[in-house]
Amino acid sequence: MLPGTSPNATVLDSATRDRTRVLLLFSLSGRLRPRDTALGALADRYDYGRFASHLMTSQDVLPVPVLDEQVAPRRLRLPYGDHGLGLASLRILVVTTPRGDATLVVDCAFAGETTAGDLAVWLATTCFDRERIELDDRPLLQTVSAQLGGRPLALGQNVHQLVFPGGRLQRDLLGADEARKAILLNEIVYRGRMPWNPATPYDTRLAPHLRNHGLTLSALGRGVSVQAGWAPHVENGLVLVAVGMISALSVLQRTRLAAFAMMKANEQALTDSPTEIRTLISRLSAGVNELQLDLAFGVEAYVDSLLIPEMVTEAFQSSLGDALGIRDSLENSARMVERLTSVISARSAALDAELAERDDRRDRTVSGLVAAATLIALPPTLLLAFFGVNGTNVDDHRSILDLRAYGTAYALAWLPFVVLVLIGWVLLGRVRTRSGSLLPAPDDTFAPVPPPRSPSGNPRP
Repeated sequence: MLPGTSPNATVLDSATRDRTRVLLLFSLSGRLRPRDTALGALADRYDYGRFASHLMTSQDVLPVPVLDEQVAPRRLRLPYGDHGLGLASLRILVVTTPRGDATLVVDCAFAGETTAGDLAVWLATTCFDRERIELDDRPLLQTVSAQLGGRPLALGQNVHQLVFPGGRLQRDLLGADEARKAILLNEIVYRGRMPWNPATPYDTRLAPHLRNHGLTLSALGRGVSVQAGWAPHVENGLVLVAVGMISALSVLQRTRLAAFAMMKANEQALTDSPTEIRTLISRLSAGVNELQLDLAFGVEAYVDSLLIPEMVTEAFQSSLGDALGIRDSLENSARMVERLTSVISARSAALDAELAERDDRRDRTVSGLVAAATLIALPPTLLLAFFGVNGTNVDDHRSILDLRAYGTAYALAWLPFVVLVLIGWVLLGRVRTRSGSLLPAPDDTFAPVPPPRSPSGNPRP
């Protein structure tokens, strides 16, 4: 407490930590829809301090905890041992977004002092061998799935590990000289896989994103973040930001794969009937709608500072987004979805044009059949009317097929229709001739355009 302050004074965002805390964030593949549980909102599971008001406002957008359990540290077993880093506490959570994108959170606090080298090995094991982490002599994910009612879960491709150094490690990171600090951060952020010699020129492309404020320090890479000197409520806020970013990255990867799958389905579809084409377009359109919802509510909702509009978390979110390349991936994925939408629209327009042409052909066919039927039916009708009249020209003793007696009647009945057919044939021939004259001659297809002439009449150069 600062001199002259009261017990109700504002809590600082910086603090010292006695034990190193590490949170492991593992993306889970598939969908895990949130359900009503007694766990409440995520803001109720951790202390967020002055950030809590922002979270209460945005709780409908935030991930929802579906599992939260304090676990005895001895129940967790790593494939190659704990590397001399015993745990003091262990907490396992599963959180899922409103779109069903789940993340496994393993919250660990170490019992004793931690060195950068031992911590780097521990981080490497929990990342690269995460499938072999066990809880109660069973794979970790099997135990978690059983606690969620047997829902099938699988680890995704994305991992992020947040390190909040404590004790001697925190003092070394905040008080060491720049060369020593760079060595420690390089070892932790790259999990001991990227050795760096301070005597060689420092490659800024491999350097962690570093923000050093004296009392606090933030350094991060794509897979590991080191946050030293922050108060617990800031740490929890940074964890929430990281969860959103890892979830967004998983959605981007799933969206990219789904877009490619729909593109292949469009290319490989063997559809001849309009009904099959309509079904394909309907299925692709529904898929594109889901992709657009994923990009909007699974990615864009978590890559800006609107959820926690504070400079502390905004700086971390911006740096982590740059390290993960989320913004570029979002723009590229959005363009892919737009172009896929254009392809579906073009196929739908082609289908509409084909159906319209088919309807025109059908109408012409029906009209032709009606005209033919009329043409065929009227002469016999006239003849039957002639023979049915009780007139002097009709002899009851002669057959109606006697052309010598009734040839004139047959000629008068059929001659107008024969003349009409001949006139129609001639007119159609003229239409075809005129249509052909509108097309360029083969020799004139690429005829050169004469150059413009000057007012004097000479061609211009």
